[in-house]
Parts: sequence; structure tokens; C-alpha cells
Amino acid sequence: MKPTLQLRLSQHLALTPQLQQSIRLLQLSSLELNQEIEQALQDNPLLERDEPGETAVFSGAGDALAHVKGEDSPAGADERTDAAADWPRDELEWPAQARGPRDPNDESDVDAGEMQAAGICLRDHLIAQLALSQLSGRQRLRVAFLVEALDDDGYLDLSLEELAAAMPAELLDEPDEACADLTIALRLLQSLDPPGVGARDPRECLLLQLANLPDSWINGLARTIVRDHLDQLAQRDYVRIMKSLGCDDESLREAQELIRSLNPRPGAPFAPLDTRYIVPDVVVRKLRGQWLAQLNQEAIPRLRINRLYADLLRRQRTNGGGNLAGQLQEAKWLIKNVQQRFDTIARVAQAIVDRQRAFFDHGEVAMRPLTLREIAATVDLHESTISRVTTQKYLASPRGIFELKYFFGSHVATDTGGAASSTAIRALIRQLVGAEDGQKPLSDARIAEILGAQGIVVARRTVAKYRESLNIPPVNLRKTL
Repeated sequence: MKPTLQLRLSQHLALTPQLQQSIRLLQLSSLELNQEIEQALQDNPLLERDEPGETAVFSGAGDALAHVKGEDSPAGADERTDAAADWPRDELEWPAQARGPRDPNDESDVDAGEMQAAGICLRDHLIAQLALSQLSGRQRLRVAFLVEALDDDGYLDLSLEELAAAMPAELLDEPDEACADLTIALRLLQSLDPPGVGARDPRECLLLQLANLPDSWINGLARTIVRDHLDQLAQRDYVRIMKSLGCDDESLREAQELIRSLNPRPGAPFAPLDTRYIVPDVVVRKLRGQWLAQLNQEAIPRLRINRLYADLLRRQRTNGGGNLAGQLQEAKWLIKNVQQRFDTIARVAQAIVDRQRAFFDHGEVAMRPLTLREIAATVDLHESTISRVTTQKYLASPRGIFELKYFFGSHVATDTGGAASSTAIRALIRQLVGAEDGQKPLSDARIAEILGAQGIVVARRTVAKYRESLNIPPVNLRKTL
């Protein structure tokens, strides 16, 4: 075939780099957004954070952003401001609400993790007790060898035979007596604090803790239950336990309370805390009888264009600016997209609050069924945009901190032709279970009948699904004496 040239006209959608960045920033959480901004600050010299000595006022979504020079601005700040006066103000900076320099005497901004005292781990706690003991050097090393084999909960997962095979030769008196030596070392380990450490299973852990308590008739009954009837106690088979031990309800109740007061994970208090903090993007307050969603100003980054580089680029505008012109455009895109991100979050959050006003007034039982399509139609955005906005974005209210996704849920039909939110049904199930008689707990079928009497048509298997999502045990495990 002879090669030819043809001209065709077609239409296709293309995402510009600015739109791609806007979509990416919209779906990031607050932590991920800060990491993205920190990377941009390192790569782009034209982008910088607002100085602590300068304050800024953000009057609202879509309003102009005004920059106000603080009283403690250094000398020469006026010249820098005048040099960048040719640039549009909303392109130079996008700071949040006014926030002055932090008072060094103010401890309100101190991270709680910095104030937490450095805790001691389980291994160091046990080794410190060994250092004060009267054991011989070799016995102390054997106990320390077992300490190294403990897990985070204080249990000894490996058998003594496996540990004896891995024990160093210098800790052995006779190779044939390695298990016997470790048995003695294990008893010494189990005598240390916390009680129950060094146990090989939960039953042994509870028995070790009961052995440290004063002797009494209830203590003896609790030991018998743990030793012989622990599985039946976990299944709430009280009748079989009382028939086997010949005790009455009151004695079994006291023994059960004693067992429940024990700690099946003695090493857990020494485990390092993995504290994760949530910074809400939106704060909901009730003002003059109306619930209003406002952006959390602490979560909004304060960004602006570097005035020095902006002045240099303005003076060399005739030369094109080279690489600085491209970095200036990227900085302006980032500032604009961050602003658009928070404006969109504020609009979506206010639309959710308007739809779920009954929730903020009365709690979960008043939650309305809500879909992404309803909010998308309200704020005139696509459903995919609403999904990005509500993912990993949090709302702080007098009722707690919730992810925006929390306010969306399926619905169940009612007798009156309306719909009840699945969240409201879960709240009703939690209330019914919390108010039930412990000796005659409500079955799933009975809960479905009670909800049906209130006009909520729900099947027994649906009640079971909601109950499991609430981590509520089944009826046989909720029975009490």
C-alpha cells in the first residue's frame, strides 16, 4: 500500500497536570497532604510557608485572601511586599486564619506523646528483678535466657525441650539435665512480677495469679474452675459447673468475678504504645440553633510564594525566567489546588451536616439513610469526587470524631413506607442489648420482633449481621448469673 497522510478530527478527554494534581490532593488524608506539601517545599524554592510573625485572614470559601503584615515584621519587609505587589495576591499566598507565633509558655500545643514518660519494657523489668535476686550467676543466666524467649504478652511459646536444645553450652551443668535446669529456671521466672509471667497457656497464667492471692474458699473455688472448667466458663455453661462442683449461684458469681479481675495478658502493660492521633478536617458547632461545619484552621497549611524569587522573576520577565517560571506556575497550582481541596471539603461537610442534623441533636438513633448521589446532587459534584472527599477526612463534633464516610449508609424499609438508616438500627440493637436481662438475654429473633413492633422491618439474619458488626456476642455468651 502506498503511504498517505490523512487529517482526522476527533474529541477526547485529557486530564491536565493541574487537574491531576487537584484530584490527587483531594483524596489524600491530612497526614498525607502534609507530607506532599513538605516534599513540594523541598523541591520548589518559590514555595514557602507563611512566616510566624505574619498573620493572614481567610474570610471564607471563594473570598479573596488578604495578607496582613504583623507588628513584629523585620526591617525590609515593606520592600519585599512592594516588590511582589505586581503579582495577584491570591496567587502569592493562601494562608489560613490568623495564628500568631507560639507562646513558649503555652503547653496546649505540646504533643501528648512527648509528655508521656518513657516506659520500661517487660524484658528490662524482669532483668532488673534478677539483678536484685540472690541467685547464682548460672541460674540468673538461665532465667534471663527464658526471659528472651517470652512474647509481648509474657507467655512462653516454646516448649522446654525446644529451649533446652537451643540453650548455650555454658549454661549447662550436664547436657542430660538441661530440661530439669530449665524447669527450675521457669519456676523462678514465674515468681517474678508481674504475676502470671512465664505461663505457657492462659490456664496456667490465671492459676499463677490466683496462687499469689490470699487463700480463701472463693480463691480455691476459682482455682478449681480455672483448672477443670475454664472452657465451660467461657461458654457460660453455669448449670454444668454448679452441678459438677456442688456450689450455689452466689459462690459461682463471686468466683467468676475474681477470675474476671485477673489479667490474661500480664506483659501487655509493658508493651510500647502505638498512639495515633486524628486531626479533624472539619469542626461542627451549633450556632444560633443551626449546626455549621467549619474548616479546622489548624489542619490548613499556610502557603505562599517566596517574595524574593517572585521579585527576581518579575524583573526578568522579558527573558522568560527559565526554570523559575515553571516552578512559579507549579507553586501557584499547588496553592490553588490546596485551597480548592479545603473549599470542597467544607461544602461537602456542610451538606452532610444539613442532611444529618437529627444525628447531631439526638444521636445515632436519629441517623438518616444517606447516599453519595444525594450529596453529589446537592453540591453539584460527581459521586467519585464525593467519595474522594469523604475518604480519610474526619469531622469533630460534640458527639465525637467521625469519618465523613460514617454518615453514609444503607437503609431498611419501615411499615409507614419510609426508611431507617442501618446506623440507627445498630444503635437500637445496642440499646436493646444494653437494657436486657442478663439471665434472659434477647435472641436475634426477639430483637427482630421488637424492631418490627417499632415499625422497622428487619430479618433475623440482618439483626445477626448488625450485632456481629457491633462486636456483641451471641445470646448464649451474654447470659449471666
